Amino acid sequence: MKLCRYGEPGAEKPGLVDASGNIRDLSAHVRDIDGSTLDDATLARLRVISPDSLPRVAGSPRYGAPVAGVGKFIAIGLNYSDHAKESNMPIPKEPIVFSKATTCIQGPNDGVVLPKGSVKGDWEVELAFVIGRTAKAVSEADALDYVAGYMICNDVSEREWQLERGATWDKGKGFDTFGPIGPWLVTRDEIADPQNLAMWLDVNGKRFQTGNTSTMIFNVRQLVAYVSFLFTLKPGDIITTGTPPGVGMGVKPNPVFLKAGDVMRLGIDGLGEQQQKVTGG
Repeated sequence: MKLCRYGEPGAEKPGLVDASGNIRDLSAHVRDIDGSTLDDATLARLRVISPDSLPRVAGSPRYGAPVAGVGKFIAIGLNYSDHAKESNMPIPKEPIVFSKATTCIQGPNDGVVLPKGSVKGDWEVELAFVIGRTAKAVSEADALDYVAGYMICNDVSEREWQLERGATWDKGKGFDTFGPIGPWLVTRDEIADPQNLAMWLDVNGKRFQTGNTSTMIFNVRQLVAYVSFLFTLKPGDIITTGTPPGVGMGVKPNPVFLKAGDVMRLGIDGLGEQQQKVTGG
């Protein structure tokens, strides 16, 4: 299933995207797409509903973030060796774990606003996954059973605040609008192998990132096990898994950073596409 939330900010409704790309209203079956909706039993109940029996949503409504009420938004840094090299950082021996503020979460096509004075805004196409049931120190063998589904994340970053204003990455990762997710949450039964998904990102029509989740240093199973050992993961929590090479900071000889008017477009096989216009700075 492709689950979504559609409508104006703060008034989104739960939806399902059918095989033709139409949004179908799920309001009669669930209150929202959130942690309470993502357990296996509820997803199984929704899966047997014929999309044709659901009201078709007219027009082209805005896609909101496909998951509401996110408790934790966890990110993994330098999880592709080529990205670590382009960032002039050592390849990590254990996952680098940091947090993005949940207030940065927004819809996949909402505008990205750079903070005042920003000079080093950057992009990162990433595979994100959402936890479907409480996970505490789970094994790698069982890890995927705790994943409700997968989606795209643009881990927008402000490199000056991330790397030059103290030692905590969170400051450069959590500005408002820096967490576009979606357009859909694709349930895990539709993703045969999360470690074989092609991904890409363009800025102003120029391809900067081309990668595949097969080259992750730490895969989804390992990340669920590792992070759930550090702290309990709850239904609706998001983990975004790192980016392949091609970020603006890594462009040689002169880095390329975001400016007002730029347009980012990005996608991952089977998970759709996003597009954001940049303002601010």
